[in-house]
Amino acid sequence: MSVAPGTSRHPYFPERGNEGYWAEHYELTLDYRVGANRLRASAVVSAFATARLEAFTLDLADALRVTAVTVDGVPARFTHGRDKLRVVPARGLHEGTLFVVEVRYGGNPSPVPSRWGGLGWEQLTDGVIVASQPTGAPSWFPCNDHPGDKSTYRVTVTTGSAYAVAANGRLAARRRGASTTTWVYEQAEPMATYLASVQIGRYQVTEVAGPVPQRLLHPARLASRVRADFARQGQMIALFTELFGPYPFASYTAVVADDDLEIPVEAQGMSIFGRNHVDGRRGEERLVAHELAHQWFGNSLTLGSWSEIWLHEGFAAYAEWLWSEASGGETADTLAGRWHRRLAELPQDFPLADPGPRRLFDDRVYKRGALTLHALRRTLGDDAFFALLREWTTTYQHGTVSTAQFTRLAARHAATPLTPLFTAWLHADRLPPLPARRAGGGARRTRP
Repeated sequence: MSVAPGTSRHPYFPERGNEGYWAEHYELTLDYRVGANRLRASAVVSAFATARLEAFTLDLADALRVTAVTVDGVPARFTHGRDKLRVVPARGLHEGTLFVVEVRYGGNPSPVPSRWGGLGWEQLTDGVIVASQPTGAPSWFPCNDHPGDKSTYRVTVTTGSAYAVAANGRLAARRRGASTTTWVYEQAEPMATYLASVQIGRYQVTEVAGPVPQRLLHPARLASRVRADFARQGQMIALFTELFGPYPFASYTAVVADDDLEIPVEAQGMSIFGRNHVDGRRGEERLVAHELAHQWFGNSLTLGSWSEIWLHEGFAAYAEWLWSEASGGETADTLAGRWHRRLAELPQDFPLADPGPRRLFDDRVYKRGALTLHALRRTLGDDAFFALLREWTTTYQHGTVSTAQFTRLAARHAATPLTPLFTAWLHADRLPPLPARRAGGGARRTRP
């Protein structure tokens, strides 16, 4: 059976993702000029055919112009439009075939439009930010833009030597030329396309002590503020390692752009903040905790469908409460009570486990997700609840996850059936009451 190229059948964003193959590795080579916003690039995509393919498609924004495509080294016919690159190889690809696609392209990259504004590659005042969640990856490279298709990466960026470059994974090489520097990053753990990121700016690099290697990239003039605001990040990593299991990557990078950003953004092994998020007084420390927690929940464990975003945002929002509890602030129990009262006054018009694409980043998804976890913690007790979280992150490390997998695993840690709790919190529109507190169920403080 052969598969015709076209859009995917995935809910929420059916125009993204492609049928008939899985991408296994991306090798991206980018030559970028900041002032001109000019990109010359090649992408080598290693993929596995899940059906016979006479043709296939990749997601790539129309703002970029494709100049050549090869499949297994042989020139292929292609057309490009409506953010899809359609490739017809010289010979059909059999099911089970490993094949390699090389795309040469370039132009002036720009964010792709969405209901949340532009996503993906975006010029800063003097540099670049890449923030692709959920559908911005095609703004800068051809890909199978579906969160369940996780791949390894090697990203090579050449740009002016005045700029520092951060990308996902390990810095494997840095080569300085006459006026440009080439940075090579290798991401060994599988990564979803929307988490692939490149950050370019006139940044100072600060190494931070802690249980895993940490780097801060920031404007030099903000050094004291950044150091103060991220001073307890190592303690956060230690706490989350105790509660969630081992940190899932080799290192962690936080970038503070020299522009204001509406919200911080996570990428795999990296988080990006705006200068408006640092004040030198830890005024936005909860956001530092939130983005760090995404390394476990979102980056290592990645949803297979955008309808289940509570598995990312609910867990990261709850991590904010756990950090508050551990660092001398309000307990998770106090915060849960406050947020329950607030959400009870808002419209009850969607189920958490399927909020719909319009509400994907609704604050109610974040806070009700956190409340769901607190309700589960109260029901199970602390020992069983945190044992569940550690087993969750270990069992599915660097994998794709679903709500059904989480609820099945949770049932193994419960003395009584959890179906009524999960039905009420995940699948009903109305906000249920918080269950009575079990001994050790969300009342005592955790400690870093």
